Amino acid sequence: MAKKRIVGKLTKIITLISVSVLLYACASIQQPQGGPKDTTPPKVLKISPKNLSVNFVAKKIVFEFDEYFKLQNEFKEFSVSPEMELPPILKPKGKRLEVNIQDTLELNTTYTLNFGNAIADVNEANAIKNYTYVFSTGPVLDSLSINGKVVDGITGLPELNALVFIFPLKRDTLLGKGKPSIYTTTDSSGNYALNNLKKDTYRIYAMKEKAADKIYQQAIDQIAFLKDSVVLDSVLNNVNLSLFMEDATIFRVLNKRLNPDGSITMSFNQKLIKPEISILEPASIDAQKLLKFSKNNDSLRLWLKDLSFDSTKIAIKDAGKALDTVNFTRGKKETYTRVLTASDNLENRILDPNRPLKLTFNFPIESTDISKISLMEDSVIRTGFTLVKDSSDLLSYYFRYPWKAKKTYDIKFGAGAFTAIFNTKNKEFNKTLQLGNRDDYGTLIVKMVPPERNKSYILDVLNESNDVVNTLVVTRDTTVKFANYRAGKYTIRITYDTNKNGKWDTGNVAENRQPEKMWNEPKELSIRANWERNEVINIPKE
Repeated sequence: MAKKRIVGKLTKIITLISVSVLLYACASIQQPQGGPKDTTPPKVLKISPKNLSVNFVAKKIVFEFDEYFKLQNEFKEFSVSPEMELPPILKPKGKRLEVNIQDTLELNTTYTLNFGNAIADVNEANAIKNYTYVFSTGPVLDSLSINGKVVDGITGLPELNALVFIFPLKRDTLLGKGKPSIYTTTDSSGNYALNNLKKDTYRIYAMKEKAADKIYQQAIDQIAFLKDSVVLDSVLNNVNLSLFMEDATIFRVLNKRLNPDGSITMSFNQKLIKPEISILEPASIDAQKLLKFSKNNDSLRLWLKDLSFDSTKIAIKDAGKALDTVNFTRGKKETYTRVLTASDNLENRILDPNRPLKLTFNFPIESTDISKISLMEDSVIRTGFTLVKDSSDLLSYYFRYPWKAKKTYDIKFGAGAFTAIFNTKNKEFNKTLQLGNRDDYGTLIVKMVPPERNKSYILDVLNESNDVVNTLVVTRDTTVKFANYRAGKYTIRITYDTNKNGKWDTGNVAENRQPEKMWNEPKELSIRANWERNEVINIPKE
């Protein structure tokens, strides 16, 4: 009998546990699965005191949102204008944000609390962009404003999320040292507006920054500025700014490396004019060095034929001026792996009929063995081809042959056809090509009409990838023929070459110097195959 009572009690306990588990499972709130991604930032439902309040005396401002939120990068994003000696304290409380004012407010002053992108939802970090709260301790609000557009100085295209800011003239020394308290960012059309400004004299800037700290860093940020300060006593419209990168004022080697193949690479923060490289230690290996600078002279590749040194010191000069010395060390037992490769100037195995076949190697070539090269034209062996070294590029050779249209060519470069420094020889490789049809190329004839005499203009022709395919300098009415261009879409860019040095020169904030202005011809110039296109371009005044 006792056994039956025990079994009965156990059964009741198990039943109660099962029911409890079931009820808990039913009551548990599960996170919804799937559904569209939340892209909406928090919405302000109520503010106390209200935005744009006058005769403001409150010590606390309370914002109520429609969802839970978080503060992100508060110390970078949040600022007050004019600055307070004791900044406000931000306290999130559920769906409410309390802003406690610690400082004594000045009389008859308009204050702007700029939250930037600090207020965001919890899950997806969708931020309220450029959110501001404005109040006045007097009977009226400051109502002046500045608006305009920010574009890239080279492409002329609008810049999204560029930072636009102003400094009162008396605080202009803060550029590059501190963050501005009056700022905004541009929309997708490059437009911006700075509102609720007081009458004052300002310097106006725009910046495309990398570090997102609102402090200008010359080495990595693009900058734009108005040359003259502005006296703000009425609304300023169409204050447009063009972004540019300043040239570094102090030379620095950005990167240096002794590569696994034994070559040395270096990159600089400046574009050198007449760069020079010399080996100071050991000086005996200087005479046999080989080097190649990049197109802009801001990097180089260096080959030292004697790699028996433990360490080497390399001097860098520009136009005779010493810039820096760089040291490299290597282990005595260090070995190198070298594979000789060749790239070409073919486009999908098609050779431009107006250019020879060009081979570019990754090491300087010291000798060639043409007997190890064979050429077949539609499976028929051909001879009569030549290899010619490119006199302006120590890495390149031209393969010349009287190519014929509608023929397929197969070139086999046998092992050892090329011998580079360090006695590095190529493995066998092949190239297959056809000669492009001349009817697939067209001609653009452009009459350039400058606005003023005795001034210089640089004309760049750009392809669909925005690469410069041709450049010339124009000083007077000129008709230019761009022949044998592959059919496609092209554009023309004009640089106002103010100092007549034949190149675009950037600006400098410290010297209050603007970059040379660029103008992009808005008309797209399509070149049709086997066709001549004639255009007249009237260059506008600067």
